[in-house]
Amino acid sequence: MAELQETGKVDVQSNYTVGNNSDPKNMQELTQYKFHVNLIFLNENSLDEMGNRIDDLEKNIADLMTQAGVDGPDK
Repeated sequence: MAELQETGKVDVQSNYTVGNNSDPKNMQELTQYKFHVNLIFLNENSLDEMGNRIDDLEKNIADLMTQAGVDGPDK
């Protein structure tokens, strides 16, 4: 019974301890966690919002150029 408890303790520590950076399972879990956090940060709504802001900025610049009497750039 003591061996079972000792083995269980070692398994729990090896599965969930982040202190041992050489453990591939922990590094994989850490990498997956960081990737997931980055996906949340750069989710589709954020990208759409940035796109909308860029579109608004381009429209405002075009309006200001029209008011100033400047032609748009030649393409």
